[in-house]
Amino acid sequence: MKDPAKMLSEIEAKLSADVGPTGKVVTALSGGIDSTVAAFIAHRVLGDRVRSLFVDTGLLRAGEARQVVERMRSQGIPLELVDARKDFFASLKGVTDPETKRKRIGETFIRVFEREAVSSQAKYLIQGTIAPDWIESGGNLRDVIKSHHNVGGLPEKMAFTIVEPLRDLYKDEVRALAGLLQLPEPHRQPFPGPGLAVRVLGEVTEDRVAILQRATAVVEEAVEKAVSEGKLRLPWQYFAVLLPVRSTGVTGDNRTYVDTIAVRMVESIDAMSATASEPPAWLLRSISERITRELVGKVNRVVYDITDKPPATIEWE
Repeated sequence: MKDPAKMLSEIEAKLSADVGPTGKVVTALSGGIDSTVAAFIAHRVLGDRVRSLFVDTGLLRAGEARQVVERMRSQGIPLELVDARKDFFASLKGVTDPETKRKRIGETFIRVFEREAVSSQAKYLIQGTIAPDWIESGGNLRDVIKSHHNVGGLPEKMAFTIVEPLRDLYKDEVRALAGLLQLPEPHRQPFPGPGLAVRVLGEVTEDRVAILQRATAVVEEAVEKAVSEGKLRLPWQYFAVLLPVRSTGVTGDNRTYVDTIAVRMVESIDAMSATASEPPAWLLRSISERITRELVGKVNRVVYDITDKPPATIEWE
């Protein structure tokens, strides 16, 4: 890995050259480490020519939109919140294929940014794309593993030029830059750009997203509590997936036939490969009990994913 200070200097010089002395930009800031580093660098280099936007897709974790906006503003980034929930759910109506989901989400993001950029006359869109995004999307003549919404999901025609200052970096390098820039939570776990849409297998509806939001909160709270108590080492990523699989269960004296939640925890360095974590049985049992209790009548079974990457990917879609 290069020296972070040298990487930062090179990135800032290239960004300045790409945008020019007068170019105005819109920055897509999701709150994840990649887009946060890209936005901080953009503001360092371009100052008030940058307008940073956080798009609420409706596919986020519970309370995430408010938390991200407050956190970025406290760090000096004047982040604006754009409510585009209706746009995204409309674009995903009836869609079950994961590649179609990603492409619909990618296009919807662009259309929302185009709409918002009109008033600021921005000609550039800065994204936090990193190397694994375009590699998995089929870059360098590779097979398309999955079209990342910010690469393979982009429409052919756009109203601005895409600028990707972190394009050649891997996750560990981005985290090194975050540490150098003294950004909050440089080791915040990765969260997919398409949000919970790629963790809701099958059709994405507001009701199904709400189920997954609750299950996700249970997993994150349980893992982070175990870490704070010194009972677990923090995994690279830890999350829930809502499966389109129903099974028979029992609540009291009543039969249920409802959905299944899969829990996934992995260890990785650069997201190009990953090893399934081996959390203690008591933790998984606690997570299962909470999910089935808090989502009674909606979820009656919890399973744990023990598959490495490869052959699986970290996300299920």
